[in-house]
Amino acid sequence: MTPPPGWYRDPSAPHQERWWDGTAWTDHRRAPEPVGYGPAVGQAPQTGQPPPPVYHPVQPGQAATVPLSSGGAPGGPGGPGGGGRGKAVALTAAAAVLVAAIVTGVFVLGEDDGGSPRTQTPPVTATATDPAPVSDPPSPSPSASAPSADDPALVEDQLNGVTFPLPDGWVRPRYVAEDDVMMTTDGTYDCPADGSVCRHGLVVSRTITANAESSPKVLAQQDIEDAADDAYDRDLIGNKPFGGIESHEEVASGPVAVAGRAGYYVRWRVKTAKGPGGYVQSMVFPSTVGTESPILVRYVFDAGEDGPPLADMDTITKGIRPIGDADTGGGVGSGIGPTD
Repeated sequence: MTPPPGWYRDPSAPHQERWWDGTAWTDHRRAPEPVGYGPAVGQAPQTGQPPPPVYHPVQPGQAATVPLSSGGAPGGPGGPGGGGRGKAVALTAAAAVLVAAIVTGVFVLGEDDGGSPRTQTPPVTATATDPAPVSDPPSPSPSASAPSADDPALVEDQLNGVTFPLPDGWVRPRYVAEDDVMMTTDGTYDCPADGSVCRHGLVVSRTITANAESSPKVLAQQDIEDAADDAYDRDLIGNKPFGGIESHEEVASGPVAVAGRAGYYVRWRVKTAKGPGGYVQSMVFPSTVGTESPILVRYVFDAGEDGPPLADMDTITKGIRPIGDADTGGGVGSGIGPTD
């Protein structure tokens, strides 16, 4: 089988079309025809008359390659593309425009200072009918090794210059009325006494500025009662979500190294009128920034099976770091200097 007579891409000049008379190539050549103008694809050229310039557009994403052999028929053995003749003609015309665009779009500007040729592609002007350009997604930048506020496993306290780790079951604060809350346990429940909203765990970080005392031990001992009252006695609007505190006892206290600084902590077990009560801890250590004002960290953990494990207190304490420092740590009992 051989292709019917018609205009096909010239195998010796792909940006042109050449007439195939059904048996061999003729000397008639022309530029690709625009749609709707000039003779039809299969119309023979008029003797002595150059064919009018025509351009066949190629749709975005359309394949436009029809194999040609330089000395044989368009499409090689078996006809154009091995399919129907009409499809071969359309694909051949589209291929001619695509190749012509590539040939004319890239041009040689000359040689650079090193003598090697350099090319430049002219800018493309978009029109209303052009498809929207598709750009490759940006490559992700390498992440920093130091703790960052963008790290989902950390919470940053910018005022005091430290970061806190987020253990499993803990989240960044959402819809929390208390000031300086760094994290809470995930989810809420109805408080046992008045039906308001309570959380099983809370960690607060604040700077001590209204106290002339600087000893972490004294400051922690002074704060623990207020911490217990704020957590389990009365809330910010005077309600008693747990029916008030019935008793408390100190269960632990001592020196602690936090972010490379010598601190002190005091922990109480609190029993309430309703509910299982909980544990409250006040921990104080010098800030690593500015005037090194004392930082107070309060831990509030509900008791009972629904409360967070007490081991999380030490996990959080050991994970506190100065912003940008991934190595300095500490923990309960890790004294590194005098705390009085």
